[in-house]
Amino acid sequence: MEDKKGKGRRKIPMKKIENQADLYASFSKRRSGLYKKARELVRECDVDIGTIILSPTGKPHSFFHPTVDAIISRFQNPDIQLSISTQLVAAHARHRVNELNNRLEELDTIKNASVFQKNVYDEVMETRQKSRWESVEELSEEELTKFEAWLNTVGSDLQNRLNQLENGASSSQG
Repeated sequence: MEDKKGKGRRKIPMKKIENQADLYASFSKRRSGLYKKARELVRECDVDIGTIILSPTGKPHSFFHPTVDAIISRFQNPDIQLSISTQLVAAHARHRVNELNNRLEELDTIKNASVFQKNVYDEVMETRQKSRWESVEELSEEELTKFEAWLNTVGSDLQNRLNQLENGASSSQG
């Protein structure tokens, strides 16, 4: 079986895209990339940002942080002091975005750990099936490392469960 490699990431010449399907796909990808950069600017530099984009089909798309009102007010008069209510709404929006970003990072970490754990488990199971009747001394260094990681994970899971059971027993006695 021959491995085929894609074209990968390459420089695209900056010219008008004539094919409608390619145009829509490119617009969608670039809009997503623009939103991602805007989110990064907000998070890393603590800036207020607003963009309005009209798609090739005429559909409007926008990204505002913290709020549309705060951005438009600051754009119309950069020296204006925002009203207390607008400041509160903006502060709440910033706080909520930070909470959601932190939660997203937690979920990404959990997902990555789960994927890693599943891969290790799958590899251990594959190794186990291959070498059901072999002894530990016959495992390769890589297989032994994977097996050790799996055993550590199982041991940690067992210890956590034991702690839960012990804490549940002690709290029900008290």
